[in-house]
Amino acid sequence: MCELFLIKSIAMSKVIIEDMMDELWESVQRIYNAGIATKNATFQTEAPEWEAWDQSHRKDCRLIARIDNQIAGWAALSNVSNRCVYAGVAEVSIYIDSDFCGMGVGDQLMKQLITESEKHGIWTLQAGIFPENKASIALHLKNGFRILGIREKIGKMDNIWRDTAMLERRSKVAGIE
Repeated sequence: MCELFLIKSIAMSKVIIEDMMDELWESVQRIYNAGIATKNATFQTEAPEWEAWDQSHRKDCRLIARIDNQIAGWAALSNVSNRCVYAGVAEVSIYIDSDFCGMGVGDQLMKQLITESEKHGIWTLQAGIFPENKASIALHLKNGFRILGIREKIGKMDNIWRDTAMLERRSKVAGIE
């Protein structure tokens, strides 16, 4: 995970955003585990196996970013509820390989994820982010999310209570009727 939100120039090839395919799981899982290791990305203690991850995420709105044929990051959505009233509400997961932090990869992934989510009728995106993860909060704010508040002591990590900032983005395209 990116610890600082700096903009570096991409002196290599441009970022290519494409659909995440299951055969890419090993690279996605590696990036996910690196984020987990920071202790500021998720309450997860290890990335699940493909089958469990696949079942817990929407089949659409799964993206990877490539730079020079290396997977630089990924983004995906999870439904927040099975109730039909929340069919257009999804939670964002976005992880950037630390070698590519500060190059605008997260911004490009997020922009494409928003576009894809709106094509699939998602009207609200939400994210729960540790307040210490300033880069992720900045990325979300830059892309139209707003902070709703802080969920205090929402869960324990290493037997220590942790807070999460709750953010959301309401689409101006989907669900406006």
